[in-house]
Amino acid sequence: MRPEQYQPPLTWTGQAWRLAAMLSLSVTVFATRADYLWNEVRWWFFVDIALGALSYAVVWWRRRHPVAVTVFTNVVAMVSTLSLGPAVLALVSTATRRRWREIIPLTILCVAANVIAVQFFATPEEEDDPVLVQYLVLGAMTAAMVFWGMYIGSRRELLASWRARALASEAEQQAKVQQARSLERARIAREMHDILAHRISAMSMSAGALAYRTDLTGEQVRETARTIQETSHLALTELREVLGVLREVLGVLREGPGDAAPEEPQGAFDLVALVDEARTLGMRVDARCEIDLAALPPAIARTLYRCVQEALTNARRHAPSAPVTVQIRGGPDHGVDLLVENPLPLSAGSSSPAPGYGLVGLAERVGFHGGRQSATVGEDKRFLLHVWLPWQS
Repeated sequence: MRPEQYQPPLTWTGQAWRLAAMLSLSVTVFATRADYLWNEVRWWFFVDIALGALSYAVVWWRRRHPVAVTVFTNVVAMVSTLSLGPAVLALVSTATRRRWREIIPLTILCVAANVIAVQFFATPEEEDDPVLVQYLVLGAMTAAMVFWGMYIGSRRELLASWRARALASEAEQQAKVQQARSLERARIAREMHDILAHRISAMSMSAGALAYRTDLTGEQVRETARTIQETSHLALTELREVLGVLREVLGVLREGPGDAAPEEPQGAFDLVALVDEARTLGMRVDARCEIDLAALPPAIARTLYRCVQEALTNARRHAPSAPVTVQIRGGPDHGVDLLVENPLPLSAGSSSPAPGYGLVGLAERVGFHGGRQSATVGEDKRFLLHVWLPWQS
């Protein structure tokens, strides 16, 4: 990670305490030689103040030009004690970058500048101090500044990496939520398709009988109209179930007591009623079940019901007068096999609707549970829908 990526932005608070720390260090050191400079070398007094002010101005560009600012402030600090504060801040700031090709030369420069300052720019009072002690103190202080800066840089990088991981984890969680929402919307869309396609095809078949049959008695007309009414009522009821689930998924609160809880979805035990309803509508359905429906898991039973419903809907739409064979077989070791077969119509009517996406959605539903689906037309012109579902989802 580059230093620019983990260095925090400077705030007014950060600027204030850094300025206070620099002023404290500069004024403390300058006060030890201010009397001597004023009384003995007054021009040096003003040069010290001028160079110090210039260092305070330059140090604010330490992040943009770290090496240049550190070199300037440390060289100037040889003759200007007021520049010590900016020199220390610049060296520590550069050390936070943790680049050895910058730290090593600048550390050597800082030590050399201190040695030159002790040798050539010390006041008479400072010359009385042991030189070795001065060198040891200056070396220790320089090493402490470098290590302190490297520690700050390491901590900043660690916090930045944690922040990046948190943002990545949050983004991943949001992506998972979006994916879950998309899958749920797709599932609800398939439910709505299965419900509406089945019921509307039944109503279309009954309405077609009223439109084209002229030999129906009054009682038969009323019975057919009653069937259309009941089918439309069932379509609205089942659609309301799905919308209730949709509202729960989206977290929408119920508005009042009129919003009843959705009923339980259909399962394998509703297959008998589904086949009887198809027969009532005039379809010739031969259904055989060779498995124990009670042993099926709810999710597999639900999918099996939708598969049979979609198969009967397609047969009613595309081959309304053809006999349909429905066979369910299998077991816990093999899984569930659904075979739906019907002969193709001799010719498609002009009013026959174009094929939709029922089988595509059904394949997605079956694949979601780990199953397989195939729809083929044999040489004998018979349409065969084969669905295999695992016993456990």
